[in-house]
Amino acid sequence: MASTTHFCALDDTKDLHEELSTIRRHLHQHPELAYQEFQTADLVARQLEGWGYQVTRGLGGTGMVASLTAGSGSRAVAVRADMDALPITEETGLPYASAHQGLMHACGHDGHTTMVLGAARHLARTRRFNGTVHLVFQPAEEIGADSGAERMIADGLFERFPCEAIFGLHNHPGYPTGTFMFRSGPFMAACDTVDVTIHGRGGHAARPHLAVDPVVIGSTLVTALQTVVSRNVDPMETAVITVGAFNAGHVANVIPESARLQISVRSFDAEVRKLLETRIRALVEAHASAYGARADIKYIAGYPVVVNSERETGLALQVARELVGDEQVIDGFGPIAGSEDFAYYLQHKPGCFLRLGNGEGAPMLHNAAYDFNDANLTVGAAYWTRLVERFLAEQA
Repeated sequence: MASTTHFCALDDTKDLHEELSTIRRHLHQHPELAYQEFQTADLVARQLEGWGYQVTRGLGGTGMVASLTAGSGSRAVAVRADMDALPITEETGLPYASAHQGLMHACGHDGHTTMVLGAARHLARTRRFNGTVHLVFQPAEEIGADSGAERMIADGLFERFPCEAIFGLHNHPGYPTGTFMFRSGPFMAACDTVDVTIHGRGGHAARPHLAVDPVVIGSTLVTALQTVVSRNVDPMETAVITVGAFNAGHVANVIPESARLQISVRSFDAEVRKLLETRIRALVEAHASAYGARADIKYIAGYPVVVNSERETGLALQVARELVGDEQVIDGFGPIAGSEDFAYYLQHKPGCFLRLGNGEGAPMLHNAAYDFNDANLTVGAAYWTRLVERFLAEQA
């Protein structure tokens, strides 16, 4: 049986910092969009195979699972990292800034991948765990629908790589590096998208009485939609409706035929999620009709709520406290209105999705000035290593 008398400490992975920083900055310089993570997957697979992992590629497209067994234990645990970048033009000015115009790692997936690689490296060289670890490297988290998590699950992820629980994390700008944040139960929001096209009647700007102006209708609809949360949702519940895009017309003297609104809808409760869809559909249709127009509505279901299981969150929290001390651990953090396709894994397996501070005053996620903080690389590597060791040392 593998020895589990010593669990990974922060100092145990410090020697990996330069190696991990080199990998992370290479990934940052070569970002790839959803389902196009070919070079990223090649680099990750080469590293893992060199450390003795059995690597299975092609899950969910460019996804992969790396497996390693130590000792005689029959238990298994999974840790997930995401690999894709965003269609954002980088404005950091860093020497390792994106070499691909219009693409960048603006959400830190380069860091998430590298931290799990760091844990893989340390687990392989120490093998102080008793059972099997599956490291899940996932494509297409940022895509919003038909995501990498969905596709990997559909490709038989949990049937081919059985595990008792799955864990993942996301960096969190605004909090000090090395600070861990947890919440049991609903943690991150469900996110749906609504695409609304208002069909009016175009005409001359000087004769609005002969037209049905979709710009006016859309403008008042933006305001009306805000009443759904303030007047239909229980004040003790949380929901967000944001109109992120409003497009209509091309010149000043023409009333256009149509206007298009794109809406983001976020919630933390299944019943609230249903209520939001019902009210938004009814309001949009009635609003357009009242002005003599009609509306086409495409309601696109996105990621579900991230719901952390109590037992696994408790263990993940305890591991963080052991690793960095109580002062760098926040329990009961959130909830967070952002969404995550890790939610799909948690519909199949118990587990925990957590947050790790990326630095106070750091640029926010999805910002052209964002960069993952390399100070977290060995912290994350040590955390994942210790979590695997602790989980597999626990009694079933």
